[in-house]
Amino acid sequence: MALRLAFMGSPDFAVPALRALVAAGHDVVAVYCQPPRPAGRGQAVRRCPVHEAVDALGIEVRSPVRLRRDVEAQAAFAALDLDVAVVAAYGLILPQAMLDAPRRGCLNIHASLLPRWRGAAPIQAALLAGDSETGITIMQMDAGLDTGAMLLRGTVPIGPHTTATDLHDALAALGADLVLQALANPPTPVAQPEDGATYAAKLTREDGRIDWTRDAASLDRQVRALNPWPGTFTFHGGAVLKVLAAEPVPGTGDPGVLLDDGLTVATGAGALRLTRVQAPGRGPLDAAAFLRGHPMPAGTRLGQ
Repeated sequence: MALRLAFMGSPDFAVPALRALVAAGHDVVAVYCQPPRPAGRGQAVRRCPVHEAVDALGIEVRSPVRLRRDVEAQAAFAALDLDVAVVAAYGLILPQAMLDAPRRGCLNIHASLLPRWRGAAPIQAALLAGDSETGITIMQMDAGLDTGAMLLRGTVPIGPHTTATDLHDALAALGADLVLQALANPPTPVAQPEDGATYAAKLTREDGRIDWTRDAASLDRQVRALNPWPGTFTFHGGAVLKVLAAEPVPGTGDPGVLLDDGLTVATGAGALRLTRVQAPGRGPLDAAAFLRGHPMPAGTRLGQ
C-alpha cells in the first residue's frame, strides 16, 4: 500500500532510502534536508547530497535552519497530513509535536545495532571499537537520543580490512531495504534494552591525530574508521602528513620512528606500514610513489 510520507535526510547515506521509497510507489510529498552551506577550499555554497538527488525526482524540498523553536515549521509539517515520516541522518532534532504529527509516527534508519552506538558517528565507532559486526536498526522515534522502540534489524560483518566507506555503502543499501519492509509489514515494536547501550560522540578533526604510542591494531582501525572524514594524520618536520591507508605488520622500535625505507612505523605494540599518504598541497599517493619524491629513511621520526 502506498503511503503519504515525508523524507528527512541530508548526506549520501540517506540517498538510497529516498530513491527506494520513490521507486516503491510511496507518495513522498516533501523532503527535508540541511540548507545549502559554504564548503571546500573556495567556500562555494553547496547543497547536500539529498538535495541534489531530489532534483531528479520533482519533490518539494524544505531546508529549515531549526525546528525545535520554529512553530511555523512545525505547523507546516503537520499540514502535510502524513501517514509516516522516514528519517535518515537528517541532522536536526525533531520536537515532540513533529514526532506525533504523522499517523504512524516517525521511523529512523539508524546505522548500528541498537542499543549499541547510539549517537552521531555509529559507523566509525563500530570500527574503532573493533566490533565484529554492525548493522541497521529501523526505530520508532521518540524524544530520546536513539532510544525509541526497534522495529527491524539487519547485520553487516566487519572484517579485518573493512573501511568506513565499505560500511557506509553496505549500511545505506541495507537501510533502504529494511525501511521498505517496515512500511509494508509493520513489525511489533520492541523496547531497547538499556544494558549494553553505548554512545558514538560526534567526531572532530583532532580524533584523527595518530598517537604512535598506541598499538598497531588500534591505529589500523583508526585509519580505516576515520577516512575520508575527519581523516587520520601525523606530522613530519612540522607539516601534516595525511595517512589514507595502512596495515599492521610485525616490528618493534621507538614509537613513531620508521623501521625501514618503506614507511613502516614503530608503534606502542607492533608496527604500522603506511600504504597511501598525502602531503600538504599534493594529491594522494601510494607509498612507493610518495617516497620517490619525499625520501624518508629508516630512523625518521613522525609525529612532530
